[in-house]
Amino acid sequence: MRSFMSDHPPRILFLYGSLRERSYSRLLAEEAARIITEFGAEVRFFDPCELPIYGSVPDTHPKVQELRKLSMWSEGQVWSSPEMHGNITGIIKNQIDWIPLSIGAVRPTQGRTLAVMQVSGGSQSFNAVNTLRILGRWMRMFTIPNQSSVAKAYQEFHEDGTMKDSAYRDRVVDVMEELYKFTLLLRDQVDYLTDRYSERKEKAAKETIQLANNALK
Repeated sequence: MRSFMSDHPPRILFLYGSLRERSYSRLLAEEAARIITEFGAEVRFFDPCELPIYGSVPDTHPKVQELRKLSMWSEGQVWSSPEMHGNITGIIKNQIDWIPLSIGAVRPTQGRTLAVMQVSGGSQSFNAVNTLRILGRWMRMFTIPNQSSVAKAYQEFHEDGTMKDSAYRDRVVDVMEELYKFTLLLRDQVDYLTDRYSERKEKAAKETIQLANNALK
């Protein structure tokens, strides 16, 4: 096994996009979590129940703080959404909306790896994962090439919630293996990979102004 700088398991956060008792986006996420745990990752879930609609409460709300702390804890994330009316659900979008691009000097998503997955009630579609990719790029995450889209999800899970053996499950294994590897490769290089000329230029300008102000005091 190749040696990497960090010696702790990759930290992966799972978000899912349905509040139903038998939520297939949650079952898919739970199956993926079991798989990536076998590869050696540490996983955590955020339960979106009782997360207020974005902007309806101050960001000091306990559920908002819980979500943001989990995002900062993570080194990689998995977003799993049902496809509803041809796109992602408001449940998953609301979670992403509550995670800002920056909190002071801290960026809760920048440089994290991301895997996207979706479940559909009918034939296979890629609308939800395509939207999740757009959001991942906007959040400055490294979205891996592979993805999972499970058609007729109600047929793909056992009563106990585990996923049936199928080509769909094989793809989930592929996605989790790829996420695990990308996270190992990138997590110690985040500062270098996300260091931007425009931000260095802006920082230098602020420092110049600060020095000038200090000289006038």
